Amino acid sequence: MSSTYYFKTMPASGPKSYPSRIAIVGDLGLTYNTTSTVDHMIANSPDLVLLVGDVCYANLYLTNGTGADCYSCSFSQTPIHETYQPRWDYWGRYMQPVTSKIPIMVVEGNHEIERQVENQTFVAYSSRFAFPSRESGSPSTFYYSFNAGGIHFIMLGGYTAYNKSARQYKWLEKDLAKVDREVTPWLVATWHPPWYSTYKAHYREAECMRVAMEDLLYQYGVDIIFNGHVHAYERSNRVYNYKLDPCGPVHITVGDGGNREKMAIAHADEPGNCPDPSTTPDEYMGGFCAFNFTSGPAAGKFCWDRQPDYSVYRESSFGHGIFEVKNETHALWTWHRNQDMYNSPGDQIYIVRQPEMCEPKVSQKR
Repeated sequence: MSSTYYFKTMPASGPKSYPSRIAIVGDLGLTYNTTSTVDHMIANSPDLVLLVGDVCYANLYLTNGTGADCYSCSFSQTPIHETYQPRWDYWGRYMQPVTSKIPIMVVEGNHEIERQVENQTFVAYSSRFAFPSRESGSPSTFYYSFNAGGIHFIMLGGYTAYNKSARQYKWLEKDLAKVDREVTPWLVATWHPPWYSTYKAHYREAECMRVAMEDLLYQYGVDIIFNGHVHAYERSNRVYNYKLDPCGPVHITVGDGGNREKMAIAHADEPGNCPDPSTTPDEYMGGFCAFNFTSGPAAGKFCWDRQPDYSVYRESSFGHGIFEVKNETHALWTWHRNQDMYNSPGDQIYIVRQPEMCEPKVSQKR
């Protein structure tokens, strides 16, 4: 028998009730950088952990446990391209001091696709975590929602259909329509691949998802969006359709948890770094939506020629973030770098809601 473990549940939903600290981390993996990130995260005593995709990178390990960047490339003639499931077990044992005491909510990343026997995908992801899918009216483990005090979290899937006729989009419409901002003033969304990233790696890769869903999230007044995928840190101004907008959400990329791949360093707006548009569509979802900009400083171009106006702060360092909601209108966001002392933030800002100025563009439940 194991030891007895216990954890603290989320506070009841209400406009004055919030978890003390929420840790946001992405692309965690199981590396030396992971151990530093997790040590820093534990030192910050979070009440909830949000893992925004790419958990343990089991798909990059062969069935004998050795690493490979492409299993199917190494064994192209084999009919079954299994992934190394013990890697998930290693990760689970390593994370036990965290997951046995602190609730963790996970959304899938591209490394959870894991094509396996009978061409199944996402099997380990869907089997190893608990999801409030049924409770939130979702038919899938890929997208769901939940409340943490006065925060309504929407977890979306970047690797399942998201167009307006898809089940995910229809579920999202229903979920947003049920949100009562007098009970949960804060509306936070998260998924794996970012819409607003200025790094060359994965540049505008999720543009089709943005085109499909950005209007809906904007109309309902989403406050903050957290993403991973790009192995670096970046925080935006409030933005909508690539333009500064005081009522748009703040986009924060925290794909810097540890991973087992290299850190993203090059920026698409630096000379010689703008990728060929044909190389940008997501390999799994496909589709091309990232056309040249039609207006603004980057009009007629695929990339900006300087750091875009919407990008406030970007840095290639490993770390994690802490999200602290203080009241109905103010939240403190702090990004902690692994190379710093625990009480020395790499980036810190108050995010302020202005509900009197930014009323949702659609009626919501009251």
